[in-house]
Amino acid sequence: MESLLGITLSSFLIALSGAAMPGPVLTVTVSETAKRGFKAGPLIVLGHGLLEMVLIALILFGFAAFVTSPGVIGLIGLAGGVVLLGLAYGMLKDLPNLHLDLSPGEDAPGNPIVAGILTSLANPYWTIWWATIGLGYMVFAMKFGMAGVLFFFIGHITADLAWYSGVSFLVTRGKRYISDSVYRGIILVCAMVLVFFAFVFGIMGLKHLL
Repeated sequence: MESLLGITLSSFLIALSGAAMPGPVLTVTVSETAKRGFKAGPLIVLGHGLLEMVLIALILFGFAAFVTSPGVIGLIGLAGGVVLLGLAYGMLKDLPNLHLDLSPGEDAPGNPIVAGILTSLANPYWTIWWATIGLGYMVFAMKFGMAGVLFFFIGHITADLAWYSGVSFLVTRGKRYISDSVYRGIILVCAMVLVFFAFVFGIMGLKHLL
């Protein structure tokens, strides 16, 4: 870690361990890939990464204390629960008419970049991670100046891109073996997972506010 390469590699490994954990971004990656093909994974990571760039800028400008305050975390939890419920409702509403289309799916409704932003923003644990672990790592990386922060972010976002692109690749390769009924079952499970996280985030938000 005493070099830019060390910062990049360690940042990659830390981010990969976090990306591999089940969560809303993973769930939406699976459902979006089933509709759009492989491109969904990288596009979701693009939205996720854009939001992280904004948060890094806020931290660099001294907003770490603000984003970790109980009130802010509480509001993020409640708002995040509502967003995830909305995404789950959209999946369930379309469930009876879903058909597994093996085409690239350019005309599929919605936007995976926006989905990447919303699912990240809806997760209060993501904010807490960045304002604690991410902040601590950035303080260390900044001894190399802005180059250290840049290489830290490169390692971090590369891990996200590798993991979620891998998930999209596996879903895409497996689609030819999945019937419409199995496909609908997968989307149903994804919707239920989002509902679960919605209640988890909502309860956590209420606890922070109360």
